[in-house]
Amino acid sequence: QVLDFGWPDLHTPALEKICSICKAMDTWLNAAGHNVVVLHNKGNRGRLGVVVAAYMHYSNISASADQALDRFAMKRFYEDKIVPVGQPSQKRYIHYFSGLLSGSIKMNNKPLFLHHVIMHGIPNFESKGGCRPFLKIYQAMQPVYTSGI
Repeated sequence: QVLDFGWPDLHTPALEKICSICKAMDTWLNAAGHNVVVLHNKGNRGRLGVVVAAYMHYSNISASADQALDRFAMKRFYEDKIVPVGQPSQKRYIHYFSGLLSGSIKMNNKPLFLHHVIMHGIPNFESKGGCRPFLKIYQAMQPVYTSGI
């Protein structure tokens, strides 16, 4: 069985997609003791990290004793191989997902309107005297606005 849950590289998936991925993985793993999940990624390891970290949180809620050892191995792999690579937004979404599972965060399906963006100060990257920021806004994973540099 092959399922494709892809999303653009260097982006964070919608929380609904993270939920779907975790549910599919859990359903497959619990269907038979010999079932395994193989994750394949064609880009930045951060996408793989999102899935592994999300499933670690997800499986913690529905875990059996046998899954505890698997979760330990996943955690070690995640910390050793993936964490340094992830984008800040990817790490933030893992915290959002964890909050959804614990009930501390509720999903809001109401439309969100972006009226303005305020940037306080200019970051000084690599000690070269600042940066040239630009803004790219996505809606449903499609770019809808890109500012000039």
